[in-house]
Amino acid sequence: MINFYAIRAIYRFEMARAFRTLMQSIASPVLSTSLYFIVFGTAIGSRMGEVGSVSYGAFIVPGLVMMSLLNESISNASFGIYMPKWTGTIYELLSAPVSPLEAVVGYVGAAASKSVLLGILILVTARLFVPYHIAHPFWMIGFLVLTAVTFSLFGFIIGLWADDFQKLQIVPLMVVMPLTFLGGAFYSISMLPPLWQKITLANPVVYLISGFRWSFYGEADVNVAVSLGMTLAFLLLCLGVVAWMFRTGYKLKS
Repeated sequence: MINFYAIRAIYRFEMARAFRTLMQSIASPVLSTSLYFIVFGTAIGSRMGEVGSVSYGAFIVPGLVMMSLLNESISNASFGIYMPKWTGTIYELLSAPVSPLEAVVGYVGAAASKSVLLGILILVTARLFVPYHIAHPFWMIGFLVLTAVTFSLFGFIIGLWADDFQKLQIVPLMVVMPLTFLGGAFYSISMLPPLWQKITLANPVVYLISGFRWSFYGEADVNVAVSLGMTLAFLLLCLGVVAWMFRTGYKLKS
């Protein structure tokens, strides 16, 4: 039977930590994303033509939201589980009557909640700089939540794997950030030469941004069903890795 008290305790602790550091957790990502809107959406966007049937300023809104969502989901989840490892309290969690499922739901649920909240705040802020519309609000929320949960799980894996604070930053900075910039956050992959279009399809972030952008404007670089399938596949992969780490005790009992 699921211990909902344990899940709630972990969830409330992680959410309280976020609200104690509002400047770092919420204000800083919103402010940095707003600078992108000012530079790319207003200054540069006003001098560029439309991308498809959408103005450039509106076109980059889903990409910027997704970029912040990926980074914050990974950061929140990885830091949340790494701190108990660093302080040694992870052993109290492992010896408590809390199952791995309950621990994952608590930590990942809190990280995903913070990321979804941040994504909504960025969308509200974007309205101050560029006009945009959401053609499929249900699917927009669905992609937002699914991506937040998936990459919070990915961040949870990084937090379990990392041995020091430096390792917490390696994957987000050296892998996720470049893939996001090359994943169509600021451009449509249809603008690329045919060869590079095919190469770009090997980038998993392309499917996330394309599907999310489709929920706004009904236009996408990749079929929305493929985007959804790729996201679900990565979610299942992350679940499998987390289950293996808890079952074997990898980076947990040593």
